[in-house]
Amino acid sequence: MGVSELRSIKGKAGTSRRRLPPHIAAMVEAGLISQNDAYLAQLVEDHCDSSLEHILQAEGLVTKDDILSTHARLSGTVPLDPSQPLQGAPMDHGVDPRQLLKYRVAPVIGPRGDTCLAMGSPAQGARLTGKLPASLLALPPAMAPEPAIQEAVAREHRATLTDLARARVPEMESCRSWSADPTRRLVSVVTVLLAILLLTIAFPTPVLALFVGWAAFTLIVAATLRIAAFVAHMTRPPARLALPPPGAATRLPKVSVLVPLFRETEIAHALVTRLSRLTYPKSLLEVILILEEEDDTTRKTLAEIDLPPWMRAVIVPDGQPRTKPRAMNYALDFCHGDIIGIFDAEDAPDPDQITMVARRFQTAPPEVACLQGILDYYNPKQNWLSRCFTIEYATWFRVMLPGLARLGLAIPLGGTTLYFRRDALEELGGWDAHNVTEDADLGFRLARHGYRTEMISTVTGEEANFRLWPWVKQRSRWLKGYMTTYLVHMRRPRLLHQQLGPRKFWGFQAHFLTALSQFLLAPFLWTFWLVLFGMPHPIEAHLPREILVALGKLFFAVEVISILIYTSAVSGPFHRHLTPWTPLMHFYTPLGTIAAYKALYEMVFKPFYWDKTQHGLTEFGPAGPALGSKGAVNLTGIQFEARHKRL
Repeated sequence: MGVSELRSIKGKAGTSRRRLPPHIAAMVEAGLISQNDAYLAQLVEDHCDSSLEHILQAEGLVTKDDILSTHARLSGTVPLDPSQPLQGAPMDHGVDPRQLLKYRVAPVIGPRGDTCLAMGSPAQGARLTGKLPASLLALPPAMAPEPAIQEAVAREHRATLTDLARARVPEMESCRSWSADPTRRLVSVVTVLLAILLLTIAFPTPVLALFVGWAAFTLIVAATLRIAAFVAHMTRPPARLALPPPGAATRLPKVSVLVPLFRETEIAHALVTRLSRLTYPKSLLEVILILEEEDDTTRKTLAEIDLPPWMRAVIVPDGQPRTKPRAMNYALDFCHGDIIGIFDAEDAPDPDQITMVARRFQTAPPEVACLQGILDYYNPKQNWLSRCFTIEYATWFRVMLPGLARLGLAIPLGGTTLYFRRDALEELGGWDAHNVTEDADLGFRLARHGYRTEMISTVTGEEANFRLWPWVKQRSRWLKGYMTTYLVHMRRPRLLHQQLGPRKFWGFQAHFLTALSQFLLAPFLWTFWLVLFGMPHPIEAHLPREILVALGKLFFAVEVISILIYTSAVSGPFHRHLTPWTPLMHFYTPLGTIAAYKALYEMVFKPFYWDKTQHGLTEFGPAGPALGSKGAVNLTGIQFEARHKRL
């Protein structure tokens, strides 16, 4: 709801008119804005948790320089030159530099060589009483743009902020204590493999029977969990729009969206275009494009784009590990929002997505700290792999996750289209910078600390990885993160059980153990095709043929059930064209076994290595230009959103 939209609402501005603040009235008197625009901004302020000056600036009616110079003139302070970088002053006030970033203030060297406190408005100091040391707030104020203030803090405290970004999560809940040296892990793995080899040589059939038995057991557990989630999803009551409780604040909150970018030159323009289509009031929206310091190509690409005032870049100092969660940890304190969202570089979100999220947080109980949207793919017709990937995502985000949530289990998060209450996210320490599947890890850390994640019915389109080896690399990173997450949370099983409770604890075991076991031990399950085709099985001498046949039938039944669930997940109008492809998922899922063994190798030699997925690879197809084709990079996202809305 912006000023430009409110111009068409006749008669309402007059009912909302009240005395303008002195600095806004001064800008009206100076002819910088019209009085009617100022009153229209007041009408927006009634519905949005934003200041009048921020609303006017977001609408392009005034510049930040106009606001700063007016503040300085009325308060008797000297505005700092916005064309020159601020020079940070030595600080001995004992304040965490992350607090300076969060509140957008900094001690700097003033124009006369004295130390002053740079801030965005004179009233800011009074609002920070009790939040920052009194000695800091006692410095003479000086007006400066807030991004320039944060840049000064980042320069002055570079080493501290860089180190904090990698170690924000408590060590007990992080994998950073693991040594990057693979020697100990290699010795452990070699010892285990040697023991298995010796046992296999000595007792080949019993060892094989043990692996087959565990594979069959985890297959049963996985199938039971999947069926339970499917039934819970199918029997859920219809969703009802929750209304704010009586007397509750209904003003829309500030939202900051983090978008990590790394070597994303192909789709940078498309990303800006898509995010510009979000309908959330721009005076409440902040999009932070997170760039790595050494990524010169993406920085140069963004420098060529005229970013809107509510979108800006934050440069992450180079350091290790070079991962998405470390970058987000660094950028978190640059945000001004009460809600923190996450998008990926190739995302095409529903335009009304953030409004839905903000309204849901206003009505949700305090323990709901995270909302997870639905992820989908906008290039399913690229080839067989992209079709199967889309079927998998439709099943996971539209059936399994809602079903698991309804069963009262903790759910792993999806990495994008995530929204958090900022206070809860900061309480948990953000993301584990060393975990390459930081989203799944955070989902269970939220549950451990008494918070809950809800699914919300808003959709974001992504680009499906449709090339075989890049798909394996991406999946291996996810599975390596699953291994890491399980090992970290199982450091103290009794504490985990106490924090999660029995239901969530055993759900955690069922989810991670079955997922990893099924991928790693899939070849043992494939041996049951020998039984189904009447051929002898290697452990037939130790198990009656009838039991092996029963296990073979169980394996076949689970495959059929999985295909039926896949078919149900794509039965809607938007995915119905994928129905004939669901039987081929039987040949798609074994690809995960290749990724699992790659992940196991990297767990030993490269546990913190982020195997990046390249985006912007979708080529021209029968439907015309798609994402990544110059001159029409946004068309696929628009087509996806329009088709989704129609259906």
